Amino acid sequence: MVNEDVSVKLMPAPRIELDRMRTDVSNARTTVIHAARAGLNERSIFHEPWWLDIATGGNWKLASVHERGQLIAEMPYTVTRKGIWRLSTLPPLTRTLGPVIPAAKGTSDDDWRHCFGATQALVEQLPECALFHQRFDPHVSDAMGFALLGFEVAVSYTMRIEPGRAEPEVWAGLRPNTRNLIRRAGEQHTVRQITDANLFVSFYDANLTRRNRDNVYGTHVMKQLVEAFISRGSGMVLGAYQADGSLCSAIAVIWDKHTMYYLLSSRKEEAHGGVIGLLLWNAMRNAREKNLTFDFDGISNVGILKFLSGFGGTLVPRLEVTRASADYAAMRSILHLGRCVSRSMRQRVRQLKRGG
Repeated sequence: MVNEDVSVKLMPAPRIELDRMRTDVSNARTTVIHAARAGLNERSIFHEPWWLDIATGGNWKLASVHERGQLIAEMPYTVTRKGIWRLSTLPPLTRTLGPVIPAAKGTSDDDWRHCFGATQALVEQLPECALFHQRFDPHVSDAMGFALLGFEVAVSYTMRIEPGRAEPEVWAGLRPNTRNLIRRAGEQHTVRQITDANLFVSFYDANLTRRNRDNVYGTHVMKQLVEAFISRGSGMVLGAYQADGSLCSAIAVIWDKHTMYYLLSSRKEEAHGGVIGLLLWNAMRNAREKNLTFDFDGISNVGILKFLSGFGGTLVPRLEVTRASADYAAMRSILHLGRCVSRSMRQRVRQLKRGG
C-alpha cells in the first residue's frame, strides 16, 4: 500500500467553498461575475474578483459580452505602465487567464460562429497598448479567433494528473527514483499544514535572500494572496519539518472546482533533495481526495520537465496570445539581439581563456 511506503500523515484540508464571493453590488465587475456564475463554469480561480483585486491592487477590468440579456463571454485584463509603454500582461502569481466562452448548444457550426463572434466582441473591448499578452487556461482549446484578429498564437505546456485513479495506481505511476526520494524524505520529515501566511512568506523571502535574490512577485502581494486563499478555503500551505522541529521546505497549492494548482515552493539549500517531491505527493493525494485535477503549473525549461515527469503526469497545452505594437516589437527585437551578442561574446571569452 502507498501509505506504508510514505509514513506521513497529512492534516485534513479545508473544504472548498465554491460560491463564496464578495457581495459589493456597487462593483460592476463583481455584479457581472455573480450573474454569470451559473453559466460560465470554465472560470478558474485566477478569474475570481477577489484574486484579481489582490494581484492587481484593484487595477483590472472585465470585457464582457451579452446576448438577449444573458452574459455569454468574459475576459479580465489589466493595464500597467513600464516607462513610456502601456502593457497588458498577467498579474503577479496569476498563471492563466483568457476568455471564458461556454459552447453554444447546437451543431459544431453553431459553436464555431458563437465562439468567433464572442471572441471578436471581447477583442473590441481590449485596451490599446504596446503589448498585450495572456496565457489561457487549458479549458480554452481554440484561439483561432484571436489569430484571425491579429494576435500571435503560441503554445506552452503544463503537466497534469487527472482525478479518478486509485492512490496505489498514481503511486505506481511515479518513476522509481522519484518514489525512492519521496520515501526517504518521508522517513526523515513530518508534513504539516501551515496556516500562518506570515510564516510561509517570511520563509520564502529568507531563502531568496540567502541566494541574493528578490521576491519577483512582491512580498506584500504574495502575503495578501496567501492569507486570502487560506481564509477562503481555496488553498493551503504544506511544510516539511525536520526531526528538530525546524521548517526546511514548503509549498503552496490553490484550487477551484476543477483543478488544484501547484503555485509556490521554497526550500533551504541544505534541505533533503526529496522534500519538495514529498510535499507534492501529499498535495496530489489531497487533490485526488477532492476529485480534482492536479496541475503542476507549467514547464519553462528542460530541468523542470525532467523533475515533473517523475510524477507520471500528462503534458497539456496552454495557448498564449500576444499582440505588440510595431515600435515595441522593434525595441524587443533589438534588446534580444543585444543579449544574444553579449552571450556569444561571453562564450568566446571563456573559450579563449581555455585556450580555444
